[in-house]
Amino acid sequence: MSRAPELATINCTACGAGLDVLGGGRVTRHICSYCGTELDATDNYRALKKFANQARPETPFRIGMTGTVVGVDWTIVGVLQHRENWAGKTWEWIDHQLYSPTHGYAWLTLEDGHVTFARRMRGLPHSAWMSERWVETAENVPTVSIHGQRFRYLQTSTSTVSFAEGEFTWSPTSGEKTVSISALAGDSMIDFAETGTEREIHQVTWLDPAQTCVAFGLEPKAIRPKGVHPAQPYRGWKEKPFLRNVSGLAAVAALVIGLVLSFLPGTPVLEPVTTGFSQLPRTISFEITDPARRLAGIYFSSNVSNSWAYVEVELTDPQDETLFEAGRTIEYYFGRDSEGNWSEGGRYASLHFLPTVPGTYELTLTGVEQGVWGNQSRNATYVEVTAKQGMSSGTYLFLLALVFALLAALLSAGRMIHHTRRWRHSDWSDD
Repeated sequence: MSRAPELATINCTACGAGLDVLGGGRVTRHICSYCGTELDATDNYRALKKFANQARPETPFRIGMTGTVVGVDWTIVGVLQHRENWAGKTWEWIDHQLYSPTHGYAWLTLEDGHVTFARRMRGLPHSAWMSERWVETAENVPTVSIHGQRFRYLQTSTSTVSFAEGEFTWSPTSGEKTVSISALAGDSMIDFAETGTEREIHQVTWLDPAQTCVAFGLEPKAIRPKGVHPAQPYRGWKEKPFLRNVSGLAAVAALVIGLVLSFLPGTPVLEPVTTGFSQLPRTISFEITDPARRLAGIYFSSNVSNSWAYVEVELTDPQDETLFEAGRTIEYYFGRDSEGNWSEGGRYASLHFLPTVPGTYELTLTGVEQGVWGNQSRNATYVEVTAKQGMSSGTYLFLLALVFALLAALLSAGRMIHHTRRWRHSDWSDD
């Protein structure tokens, strides 16, 4: 027996309160919002049982509210609260039964400020079902293929009904256990729900909380989401992919140009001059013919062997003005251990400067300090000096490449961070 389709209101047969009839012809149970009595909608709303001591859940959505979701007008006809207890922790979420005269029934779920829309999927093969037993006994993460998408196991929840009011197409029971298994494929989410002998597969879609509130006549900030929901898609700037790609290309271009500049050979302006340390101080002259804002390089080498030598230098320009006083350490160490031969450092050092004018530059080797290390060591006896002009440096371009690379990584990190936060909800363990 079904209820009369023309009914718009009824009086609760237990407490006499007036109740709106909103849920369509498939409704079989109506739970009074005032006294909690379950009424049989197929038998003149006969009182069946009572949901006692129900604490109304905190939700801005109320029975009778209408709103447009995924392009369809829906009416909220029922409210269920689910509670899960595990490891001393409690989770609660609220399912709002939706009804549309043209699209049937669906669920609007509120959990941690996130809103999802779920509809039952029909006509799926038996192989599409992901069971609790399969999850518990699987050595690898369970996956199922549905409509060409591969869904990967996310989590299992075992909940009970702790509150019910409104119209439903079945008889909710206080404390009734529901096992729900969730799986993800990209931004798509599937729930495999089992209650008693009933099995249902729902496709779950994350809804923008502010837009959903407005759709149901609420303030945009009536609910505030916490964290990231597993079904929540990533929303970056519209320009982010363009900026990320441009930054990546700029990093590559700066790196390539920097490498080219670093390997430009320059022109020799001083053939190798060898000076014994006992002959210091000594002045060596070389000619810069075309500064053109290009670097000049001075290069040192010495016969250090498990030792070091610090050479002090002073450079003056053609006007006899001191450009700089500096020093370079040349050190080279080697040996053998349990892992084989090893070496550290090198017998070479260099410095670069920007010539101010063309002319004769004078490099004075003013002194040296030395030291040795280990048994197979000896003090160096000489230093050899060469110089070049027209050098190029890629240092600043390398720094620029690093900045662009970091920017590209930062623009890419948002999606990866979001993906990680979605999968933090997973309870799968490889142990």
